[in-house]
Amino acid sequence: MSSVTDEAMNEEAMIKTTKSDATAPATPRELVAQLDRYIVGQGDAKRSVAIAIRNRWRRQQLGDEMKNEVAPKNILMIGSTGVGKTEIARRLAKLTSAPFIKVEATKYTEVGYYGRDVESMIRELVENSISLIRASERKIVKKDAESRTEKRLLELLCPQPVHYEFNVQAKFEDSSSDSEPQNDDSFERTREKMAKMLAKAELEDRKVELKIEQKSAPVMLGGMGVEHMDMDIQGMFEKIIPKNHVTREMTVREARKVMFEQECDALLDDEKINGMAIKHAENMGIIFLDEIDKVVAGEGKGADVSRQGVQRDLLPIVEGTTVQTRYGYVNTDHILFIAAGAFHRHTPSELMPELQGRFPIRVELNDLTTEDFVRILTEPKNSLTRQYAALLETEGVHLEFTDDAIQELATYANQVNQTTQNIGARRLYTILEHLLEELSFEAPDMKMGNVTINAQYVQERLSKTAEDEDLSRFIL
Repeated sequence: MSSVTDEAMNEEAMIKTTKSDATAPATPRELVAQLDRYIVGQGDAKRSVAIAIRNRWRRQQLGDEMKNEVAPKNILMIGSTGVGKTEIARRLAKLTSAPFIKVEATKYTEVGYYGRDVESMIRELVENSISLIRASERKIVKKDAESRTEKRLLELLCPQPVHYEFNVQAKFEDSSSDSEPQNDDSFERTREKMAKMLAKAELEDRKVELKIEQKSAPVMLGGMGVEHMDMDIQGMFEKIIPKNHVTREMTVREARKVMFEQECDALLDDEKINGMAIKHAENMGIIFLDEIDKVVAGEGKGADVSRQGVQRDLLPIVEGTTVQTRYGYVNTDHILFIAAGAFHRHTPSELMPELQGRFPIRVELNDLTTEDFVRILTEPKNSLTRQYAALLETEGVHLEFTDDAIQELATYANQVNQTTQNIGARRLYTILEHLLEELSFEAPDMKMGNVTINAQYVQERLSKTAEDEDLSRFIL
């Protein structure tokens, strides 16, 4: 493994990609293992995205000349809905602390048609990156902000007397005065006592008056071709329109939250955050472009003309261009694009050849089987069965699923997917909701108790609906 240069270390430390920035992020094997905790199967897709993420770190270790030449290996995922395409990308972004947005290709149209400009996805990515960097910077200034918040609260609870400043001056001008220093000492003792009570959270319900800024409503612009005009218009209005301040009465507990936010904002350098966010988006950003198959042109008439235009507009963004945002210019050369589509009616070869070439890695995701549904219901850390059990536990109802019940649920899910529309793992949501509808309704009145869901209960609740193809089409 090559050593990390000082420049790369500084850049990695600044954007805080992972806990091991100064050395290396998780290996592909480690990333796949973490994805396995949440997503069942689809090993090929997991391996591809894990390698793509590792390659981003590898690029950072190269010299400047070579680093600029290495392009991201964009990925095209092919598979039916509900097989895990979006979840893989979303989980990966969380694991790597990367800016991530999911957009549908169908909401964009060629410039000149009614719809969104494709460059707006880059602006959304930058906004997401700013949120990540801002949250990271807030952790750095947290202690200072808390200290300043406590001082402001103390000033509200125990304000200095009007004559206090004159008393302090009198100490230097007339040291023979006895009464005023005593008053000063009394104030200091009261203030110290109040500070101790505040630290022990004994004054949380005390009311204070706090002056806060009342922000004006954002300026909304609509219509074709105006999206690119809103970059600085909001900031311009904020400078022109005077700031309004209102005084509100609230508890110390509420005031502390408001003051903490104010102090964090005061301590943070917006220009620095914006610069870091742009660099973070450029080097670590992930854009998940869903429903890419829906912009494949057919006969070349009507809407197909616009679909072809969307592909042409997407091409420079994916190839690498510079997009203007309200925070500065963003280069898209090294943003990772993950496109996905079912490709039932079309094939990837029907995309523009130039666009096909920008997605060199193609992964086909498999349709889910009964065995996959069993694993989905039991293995993931956040499995649906665990979610429903946790929800009902809040009502004092302990819910358990037997192994044969899990098998029966998986069988019904696969059966309904085969006989109606195949929506993959999302079928489990509708089936479980239908299965537990009565229990969820009765749970508050049960107060407490143990409920075991077995195969017989599943059959009683689902068999009639699942067997009726027309009924299951609308209910399950």
